[in-house]
Amino acid sequence: MDIELYKKNPKTTYLADMYAKLLEEEAGVLAMSQNDPTMGELAQSELENIKTQKDELMKQMDEIIEGDKEEEEFPNEVILEVRAGAGGDEASLFAAELAGMYSKYAALKGWSVKKVDASESDLGGYKEASFEIRGKDVYRKLRYETGVHRVQRIPDTEKSGRVHTSTASVAIMPIRKFSKLIINPTDIETETSRAGGKGGQNVNKVESAVRLIHIPTGLWVRSTAERSQNANKEKAMAILRAKIEAQMEEEEAKKHSKERKDQIGTGDRSEKIRTYNILQDRITDHRLKRSWHNLEKIMAGEIENIIEAMSQPVDPNAKDEEGE
Repeated sequence: MDIELYKKNPKTTYLADMYAKLLEEEAGVLAMSQNDPTMGELAQSELENIKTQKDELMKQMDEIIEGDKEEEEFPNEVILEVRAGAGGDEASLFAAELAGMYSKYAALKGWSVKKVDASESDLGGYKEASFEIRGKDVYRKLRYETGVHRVQRIPDTEKSGRVHTSTASVAIMPIRKFSKLIINPTDIETETSRAGGKGGQNVNKVESAVRLIHIPTGLWVRSTAERSQNANKEKAMAILRAKIEAQMEEEEAKKHSKERKDQIGTGDRSEKIRTYNILQDRITDHRLKRSWHNLEKIMAGEIENIIEAMSQPVDPNAKDEEGE
C-alpha cells in the first residue's frame, strides 16, 4: 500500500500521517521483540493494538476516497438552464414555471438554489435563465431532466378557447470539482457590463456582470449572481466548463446511442421528453411512457415520484399516452 497517495489528498492527509506514525511504532515494537525475546507476549499484544488502529484508519481513508469518486460521477452541484422554445410569450411563461417547479423541488430536498442569470420576457417569463443548485444527490436526482418539455393549454390571452402547444428546454449540467477539461485562455472572450436589477444597489453601479464566450464552440455564459466582477468571472468559467463538457458528452452519447440501451433518453436537450397537458391534468414522460396526474402538486415541486421512476427499467412495449 502506498501511503503517499493518501497524503496527497487534503481530506486524508491527517489520517495518513497518523497511519505513518503507527507504521513507525509497529517497526519499533518488532525491533524490540527481536532484540529481547522475553518481550514477545507484550510485543504481540501491542502489535495487535496497532493493527486494529491501522485497519480503522485505512477504512476511514478508503471511505473518503470512495466518496470523492462517487461525487465526481454524481456531483452535489449542478447548473439548471431553462430556455423558452416554440410558442412566444407562452413558452417563456412555461420556462419560468419549470424553473419554479425545480426550485420548489430543491426546497423540499433541502438544496440551495441561486439564480446565476436570467433574461425575462415582457410578461415576466424567462427567455432563458440559469440557476446554481447545490445539495446531496442533486445530479443523481436531476440528471434525466435534460430535454424539451412541452405544455398544452389554453392561454389566458386566448379568447377563442384554442389549445396552444408551447415548449421549453431544460439542461442539467454537473459542476465537477476536478475537471479534466483544459481550456486555452486565448479561446475565451470576456465582456463586462452592469448587472440588471431594481433598486439601484451597488451591483448595478459597477460593471460586475461577466459574459464569457468560448470561441471554438460558440458557447457562452453570463453571470450576474455575485457582487464582484472577479467572483462572477470565476462562476461563469465554472459554468462554461460544465457547458462544454455537457456538449462533448452529448456528442459522445449520440455516437453510442444504440449501445447504451440502459440509458433513459439521449441526454440531448433537443429530445422531447415530457408533455404537460393542463386540460387533462396530466403529465406524460415519453421515455418511460408513463403518466401522472395532479399537475398543481407537480408544479409545486412534488416530483419525487417522477424522479424516482426514472431509475426504473423502461417497458419497451408500453404505449405512449400522447400517441407520439
